[in-house]
Amino acid sequence: MQQSLLIILWMLVGGILRFFQLAGKPPWTDELATMVFSLGNSFETVPLNQVISPEMLLQPLQLSTKAGIEDVVRLILSQDNHPPLYFVLAHLWLKLFPTTGEYLSIWVARSLPAVFGILAIPAFYWLGRVAFTSRTAGQLAAAMAAVSPYAVFLAQEARHYTLAILLAIISLGCCILTAKYIYRGIVLPFSLVFGWILVNALGLSVHYFLAITLLTEAMAIAVFMIKFVPKFPPAFLKNCWRVAIVSLGTLAAGLVWVALILPRGYGNQMTGWIGNVYFNILTILGPIFQILAAWVTMLCLFPVESDDLWMVIISGAMMLLFFVWAVPVFWRGCKINWQQPEFQVSTKILVSIMVSAIAIYLGTAYFLGIDITRGARYHFAYFATFLTLTSSSLIYCWDYDNQINNSSLFSQNNLPLKSIKFEKSKDIFLIDVQQIFRRNRRSTVIIIWLVGLLSSLTIANNLGYQKYYRPELLLPIIQETSNVPVLIAATHESLVQTGEIMGIAWQLQQQEKTSNIKFLLISRITKKTELANKKLQEIVAKLPYPLDVWTVNFNAEIALNSIPEIALDKCRLDTTNYPYIDGYTYKRYECR
Repeated sequence: MQQSLLIILWMLVGGILRFFQLAGKPPWTDELATMVFSLGNSFETVPLNQVISPEMLLQPLQLSTKAGIEDVVRLILSQDNHPPLYFVLAHLWLKLFPTTGEYLSIWVARSLPAVFGILAIPAFYWLGRVAFTSRTAGQLAAAMAAVSPYAVFLAQEARHYTLAILLAIISLGCCILTAKYIYRGIVLPFSLVFGWILVNALGLSVHYFLAITLLTEAMAIAVFMIKFVPKFPPAFLKNCWRVAIVSLGTLAAGLVWVALILPRGYGNQMTGWIGNVYFNILTILGPIFQILAAWVTMLCLFPVESDDLWMVIISGAMMLLFFVWAVPVFWRGCKINWQQPEFQVSTKILVSIMVSAIAIYLGTAYFLGIDITRGARYHFAYFATFLTLTSSSLIYCWDYDNQINNSSLFSQNNLPLKSIKFEKSKDIFLIDVQQIFRRNRRSTVIIIWLVGLLSSLTIANNLGYQKYYRPELLLPIIQETSNVPVLIAATHESLVQTGEIMGIAWQLQQQEKTSNIKFLLISRITKKTELANKKLQEIVAKLPYPLDVWTVNFNAEIALNSIPEIALDKCRLDTTNYPYIDGYTYKRYECR
């Protein structure tokens, strides 16, 4: 009963953090794509090469009673670069809420990932308990998951990452159970075999990057079977066949999606930003630092994205001090678990998965030129492994006396209770456990948990993991600067650009007042940017004056001053030094 109440408490804390200020931040391109496709709508209904109103630009966000699941699947496979399962679930979720306005509510769109994020908390408890046969391990994993700033960040995105993490947790649990069965010489039950295949297939139907999770699990199991199971009990060969069945079943599920996406041209020009075009010092060091940054934010993130420079400096210094203090604690705990007979199988599997994940992420960056470390959200593939490994390293801090008295580790080889023997290469050294944990007992765990709690508030208040586009900062500049009708013009290559400008229109729509702002999306043909400029000239020449033209993310040359129908001095570039805004490059032209 006490264990259940604690899990409910962690879910309650996690739920408050995930729903706090849930709709306080404007949606960005990927979220808008999720909302549009989940409604069964298409971005192609937005007209190109003509002046349109905010209402026309936001039309794909209007609720439709005609669209069904088949429309969602068709649009995802033809216009997006993700599998359709989450979008289908989101479509069904949206139908549960009555329409309160003309457009889809961002709160409703983000509430489903928040719910999956909450469900991941008891799943972490299950994983910790399965891995370490310890209620303490399960509770620590659930408590850390509840306040992880990285988990809160993903739960407040109208995207599919929290569902992918939930399935990754279950898959990881199946992997660890498999290792334990093999280690003990017990034949794997078919329920585990086929359950693992089902979870893996569902995971690949949510996000293709879950293949990284599955690949790291396969690598870890292979190493475990080769290195840590030197003997071949009668059950070993049977288990080899059953692991092979899991591998083949998962591979078959993956090949289904490969057959569906490759003929359609995966990416649709929406994934080029993760490619390493240039080879320099940043492309060499960037992936390493980006991986480390992802690890840091899974545990701690203070307001390092504040507009106040002093706040940024103080936050960075506090985070550095925290990890200087905390990393040795995690390191000691992992070393103890590595030697603990009851814990070593799970610890070795988790460490092997982490090492494999690092190798895959760095390998794709350095050898394939695809730097997936650049997207913080892409690190979800090993988040469950990282959090389980770090939280389990705190077992002895929390349950020290119990573990000392009951653990076989402290009695093996006739070692005294106050010492543990570790082996590193050929050197053997003794660590006084009592001295270590005299300083780092339950207060250590409480401090680490409170740091996570404060960090999660940073996420909710948009002071960390800020959205990639900040229309709430750009729109006031436009409105305060221009006292004449406004045209916001951008070039268009894919739905990414539509989403960038749609975010501005969404922010405008939140004001619920009339506006003199219009929008223009000009189709841009690669390597023929002069055509985009010519089209802009033609459209602006036909509009009534006075007019302010704001070019936003206009990826082509601009020469409004050379419009033949207008005198040279009628469209003048505003040379004001406007502030930098994430996600938007912009200029103002005054046409009088």
